[in-house]
Amino acid sequence: QVQLVESGGGLVQAGGSLTLSCTASGRTFSSGAMGWFRQAPGKEREFVAAISRYYNTYYQESVKGRFTISRDNAKDTVYLQMNSLKPEDTAVYYCATGPRATFNQSYDYWGQGTQVTVSS
Repeated sequence: QVQLVESGGGLVQAGGSLTLSCTASGRTFSSGAMGWFRQAPGKEREFVAAISRYYNTYYQESVKGRFTISRDNAKDTVYLQMNSLKPEDTAVYYCATGPRATFNQSYDYWGQGTQVTVSS
């Protein structure tokens, strides 16, 4: 069983920055792809970013140039650096892991989520 624990969410003003972390346990971290998704109130969960086991990265169009996904296999942790935050980035952010970095939600394991609130 794989466990994912997110941290780093919080309240920030528009234009500010936050870094989310997601630490994995229960499996060889380096062998899996990692993804970040988010769900805003009243909306479906959507893809944000993903990183493959080979460090290839993928982003939703609306966060390109503002968000950066990275991973540290030595720490079993994936990060999401979020800059120039906008109120529309407000959501619960989830990390997930699976065999491939994909835009859809076909990941095997999910974290419990961390709230990000961007005030205008």
